[in-house]
Amino acid sequence: MTKSAHSAPPAQPKRWLALLLASVLLHGMVLNLTGWRIGIPAPAALPPSHNVITAHLRLRQTPKLTSATPVSPSHTVQRPVTRPKSKHAPTTRSAAPSPNAPTITTMAPETPTAKDQIDSMADPGSSIEPAVALTPDVAPPVSAAPDAKTESVVASDAKPAAALQQAIDPPPPVLMKYEVQSKKEGKAVYGSGKIAWNTDGHVYTVNGEASVLFFTVLEFRSEGAIDSFGVSPQLYSEKRFRKSATNTHFQREPKIISFSASTLTYPRQGGEQDRASIVWQLAALGRGDSSRFVPDVQIEVMVAGVRDAEAWPIRVVGLEQIQIPAGQMEAWHLVRQPRPGSFDQKIDIWLAPQKQWYPVRLRYTENNGDYLDMAASAIEPIAPPSTKSQE
Repeated sequence: MTKSAHSAPPAQPKRWLALLLASVLLHGMVLNLTGWRIGIPAPAALPPSHNVITAHLRLRQTPKLTSATPVSPSHTVQRPVTRPKSKHAPTTRSAAPSPNAPTITTMAPETPTAKDQIDSMADPGSSIEPAVALTPDVAPPVSAAPDAKTESVVASDAKPAAALQQAIDPPPPVLMKYEVQSKKEGKAVYGSGKIAWNTDGHVYTVNGEASVLFFTVLEFRSEGAIDSFGVSPQLYSEKRFRKSATNTHFQREPKIISFSASTLTYPRQGGEQDRASIVWQLAALGRGDSSRFVPDVQIEVMVAGVRDAEAWPIRVVGLEQIQIPAGQMEAWHLVRQPRPGSFDQKIDIWLAPQKQWYPVRLRYTENNGDYLDMAASAIEPIAPPSTKSQE
């Protein structure tokens, strides 16, 4: 009995040891199993990541192509409303919408990114072809615009030449004598003047002067040719009282207008006049086609003075009855008003249709109120120049 009582206790430690070993084995198996399962998703996660990357690459390429032509028939209501309106306007119109096209194409890929991804996935093939067709539609208007401008410039230059060529008839040679009345610093003085117009139909000269008391207050000369534009000056000279003489050159080569009194130059295109020839050019226009003289009609002519040139808007005031030393007659009254703020002269011209459209009265008014008035007292025909003076 004593031996069995002492032998029982050693059996319990062996049982606990067996349980401990079994527990360790079970934990080891559990850890191994869990470690195996944890390691499986790691390689399995790689393919999805690659799939996501390829999907994004496709979406980034296709929106740029579909943004140019979202003309696919039908997916959602928003797609045709936002896209086709902005894209189809430049393709159907030639030149006017072309400035808007670059703005639309650059902004389209930025805003509707999500919608472009859906559209590109729906129909990637059809979106590629219209995108290529868009570039030639936008490019031609850019090259066509300068052609249209050059054609309009050529047309505007050609029309006046043809019109004036059919409606020009310079008056015959004449010596016009005038009675002169001048007001200088509030004082009225009187004198005389003359203008000699001479032409043979190929060349012309204009020589004029005005004298007050014993002083010549104005001398001028214009010379040139008669061409398809009418009176075509080559040289204009002017000399005023107590001032140096000035020359204005209408050069043929190069085709410019230059001045001795300034360094300015202007292009010479044909039809330009000087301060003396403009009167006879207007007379030639009236003789060629009197229907152009209608009250309130403006005739615009480029006129060169002593130091610059500008377009003169010459207004037809109307047909007036005037009394001058040469008698009473009807004359078309024309007036040139200087620009506001200009120190140039106001010029009044009276052309008498019954007297070959000669200038029967001229009046030059300064901006301070001083004036020089020349009224015809005699109209004397003269012989044309000899042929040796022709160009």
